[in-house]
Amino acid sequence: MAKTEHVFSCPIGETLDVFAGRWKPEILWQLQAGPMRFNQLLRAIGKVSQKMLTQQLRELQRDGLVTRAQYWETTPKVEYMSTELAHSLEPIFSALVQWRDKHGEHVLQARHSYDEATQGL
Repeated sequence: MAKTEHVFSCPIGETLDVFAGRWKPEILWQLQAGPMRFNQLLRAIGKVSQKMLTQQLRELQRDGLVTRAQYWETTPKVEYMSTELAHSLEPIFSALVQWRDKHGEHVLQARHSYDEATQGL
């Protein structure tokens, strides 16, 4: 069954849909260092469930950002690795980290102020 495609009203939303999910950035971040097995990713990311990690990996595979290689050895193993397309996102990720470094404290202060102002509403 084909997946229904969402039609975006702006190019930013369409672009973010490729790599912005709850766990997609963390998966791509971990795979920058090289291929990883499923359980390695699970441990490295932490709080993600097996089901959600599987789903996010499949979506990343579908979009061409991750490949899955299966090796038929004495103990079969599967490795996930980022593709060249995923590596092309590195400048975007770098810009996001720079933005966080520059504005992260302001965001935390705004959240704190908002939470105090709306407490008890």
